[in-house]
This record gives sequence, structure tokens and C-alpha cells, in this order.
Amino acid sequence: MSRRLHVALTVVSLFALACSDRVTAPRVVADAPARVTAPTPVDPSVVTPQLIRQLAAARGIVPIQRPRPVRYALVRLGQALLFDRVLSGNRDIACATCHLPAFATGDGRELSIGQGATGLGPDRRHPDGAFIARNAPPLFNLGAMQHLFWDGRVQLRRDGGVRTPAGKQITPAMQRVFEFGPVSALAMFPVTNRSEMRAGSGNELAAIDDDSLPQIWAALMRRIGAIPEYRAMFEAAYPGTPFRAMTFAHASNAIGGFLVDRLTLLDSPWDRFLAGNDRALTQPQLDGAQSFLTLKCSLCHNGATLSDEQFHDVAVAQFGPGEGDGATTRDDFGRMRVTGRADDRYRFRTTPLRNVELTAPYGHDGAISSLRDFVAHYSESDLKLMAFDGSTLDPDLRATLLPNQEAVLAQRDTLLKGVVLTPELIDRLTTYMQALTDNAARDLTRLVPERVPSRLPVDRPTVVVASH
Repeated sequence: MSRRLHVALTVVSLFALACSDRVTAPRVVADAPARVTAPTPVDPSVVTPQLIRQLAAARGIVPIQRPRPVRYALVRLGQALLFDRVLSGNRDIACATCHLPAFATGDGRELSIGQGATGLGPDRRHPDGAFIARNAPPLFNLGAMQHLFWDGRVQLRRDGGVRTPAGKQITPAMQRVFEFGPVSALAMFPVTNRSEMRAGSGNELAAIDDDSLPQIWAALMRRIGAIPEYRAMFEAAYPGTPFRAMTFAHASNAIGGFLVDRLTLLDSPWDRFLAGNDRALTQPQLDGAQSFLTLKCSLCHNGATLSDEQFHDVAVAQFGPGEGDGATTRDDFGRMRVTGRADDRYRFRTTPLRNVELTAPYGHDGAISSLRDFVAHYSESDLKLMAFDGSTLDPDLRATLLPNQEAVLAQRDTLLKGVVLTPELIDRLTTYMQALTDNAARDLTRLVPERVPSRLPVDRPTVVVASH
């Protein structure tokens, strides 16, 4: 047997070994080996594009499908609404304040800061030191996702409808407005949250009971409808439907249409490689892809977005205000808040990896500030959690670190047990993930409108974050 064939079979055997641990049920994962190290060194001539495509196909890693065209009038309306502070109770924050194009549709913070604050991105401050409980997730490729928010509380139903925390308060008529799946319903909820956008006082929205979501949405539509330019834009976006017959579902759907149209990005080196361009990846990126696909990374990071859309406890720290869980009320039980299942405690949705190079900090808590550290966290994650002291956090967050490490580790995904990654392997995996960046994502300031119909200020930070 030739050396070339022998090494090739070694690579395929490594892949088969990794596949043997794949699970059929999302909650049962075979234990990892006692130590996961870099595969046996491979002759670069053997790590071929053809082999990498075969490994990717076996993991179900496929290109994102190009969405159908979104009508221009709907995109234009969605853009205005995303950047308009009129959707917040005290007209002081827009959806885009925490999803800034200049920060790769995040805000560059561990935890976001909502209404009542000043400044943008890392410079944002609240006079009372208030924070949102979770990191602001990026908005790339949401039309291809079935679960939105860190806990998946907005998700695609089997019948094609959208399941949300609002239950029947989203009527069948509102469901029919949603054209793009879960992303159409995404904007229905931050506008109702007091900490994020609605505020606790000082406006007509704050006076509405928290459980009366239709009343909040109706009040927002009255606000929007008082602006003639918006009425015209809505009726252009939904031809044949008068504004008086519309609900906030029409506004949320427009924002979803804008996100699908402008933030579905399909031209990373990895996309070009999957499309057949053998030169799209460098040799180090091919080597990194081989490591990614033959180890267990791709057991959770797969599919078109490189997320299995399942929920895992990966042993990250809890700090900040929490979601009202636990004895202190400062804990965050993650997916359990949606399902009520104790075994979902501390589980959060697998991070999609497209453009991940740009979207630091990482994790539902934003505790990990660089991509390499994000990869390295999965090596001996139990020790990293126990050693985390909060010294790298925003000074206003350091004292909020919750001493729940033992509880988090008790629920840690068994896939991570015993995993130790060498520095060389961490570097290879990080190099591969950089091939997932679409250059169009490096500067998104083109998405910011010059003005919005309310005439309120548009958040426009001047710093463009090209990489982290």
C-alpha cells in the first residue's frame, strides 16, 4: 500500500471514529475520549479539497440556500423600523442600538445595555448600572435558522408556523403575515421588554400590563400610524392592505424581510469552496477544516449555518442581572425557561459559526473575548469555568459573578468531558473558522439609513469592527 493511500485511509478512519460518537437523540451524547489531540500529521497533498467536501457532506454541512427576493418596499420599511427609536417606550433606543452594523450586528459588549442608557457599543453606560441578562446575538443568516434567541423561544413549528412566548396572543391572522419563518416574529418581543426597549415608566407603553402583549403592539402601531410617511411605507410594502387593518406583525415581518435580504451572506471562502472552487481555501484552512470535521466540533456545529440548532451546556460563567432564576433570582436557566424541563437548565443554542470571526464577545454571556479563546474554552472547560474570576469583564459586571459553577458543571454536556485540545489544534481550528467570514460582513455601515420617518436620531458609531 502506498504512503499516500495509507495516510488517506487514516484520515477517513479518523472521520469514521468521530462519526461513531454521533447521537440520534439530541440529549444523549457519548462521552468524549479521555484526551482529544491533533490527528496524526497528514501530508498536505492528502488533505485534498475532495476529501474535505466528502467530510463536510457526511456531517450535513451544506451551503445556505439563497432566499427568494424580498420586495424592495418591504426591505425599505424594515430598514427604517430597525433603526428607528420610535419603537421604544421613551424613544431612546432602536433595535439596531444593540445590533450595530459597525459591530457586526452586535454591540461589542459582554451583556447589552438597553433603554435609559447613553453611548454606543462598548462605550454604552446606564446611570443605574443596568444590563440586559444576555449577550446580543448577531443577525446574520437568520432566515436559515429555526430557533431564535439564545433559549430558542421563537422557533419554527412542524406545520410551518412560528411558536413564540406569546402563544395565542399571536393570532392565526398574524401568523399569516409572517413570510420568512421565525425571523418574521423576532421583533415582536424586544419592544415589549421593559429593560430592553419599553421602559418601566414615562410613556404610554409602560403603563400597559406586562402580559397584555396585543395592547403593547397596538399602541406601537398607533404611534407609527401617527407618522404619515410610515403609513405610506406600510401600504407600499403590503399592497392592497390599508394601514388600519395591519398589526405589529406587519412591522416585525418587515424587519425580518430586511434582515433576510441584507444579512443573508453567501460569499465566504467556505461558500466558494463548497461551490467547487478548489482554491478558495488556503492549505492551512484546509488543514483546519480537516481537524474540525474529523473531531467532534462538527457534531454540534453543522448544517448550513454551522449550528445544530440544539441546546447545550458548555460551562460558561453566569454574571449580570440574570433572568430571575434560582434562589438569588440572578441566575439564568436558559432553555429550561422555555421547556420547563430540568435537564434543559443552563443549555443555550449552539452558536452559528458563519462570520464568527467578527462577532466577539462569545457565548450567551459574552464572557469570551476572542475567537481563539472561544475555541480554547472547549478544552478542559470545567477547569476554565472554575478559574474564571471576572477580572476581564466590564468593571460594572465583575461583582455580579454568580457562584453557581458546580451547578453548571453538573449539567455540562457530556461531549465535553475529558476534552483537551493542544495549542496547535486550537490554532488550526481558529484558522478554519476565519474561512467562514464573508468580506461583505466586515463593513456593514451601508445598512444604516440617513434618516428615519420619525426624525429621531439614528445610531451611527464611527468605528467599524473588521475582525476580533
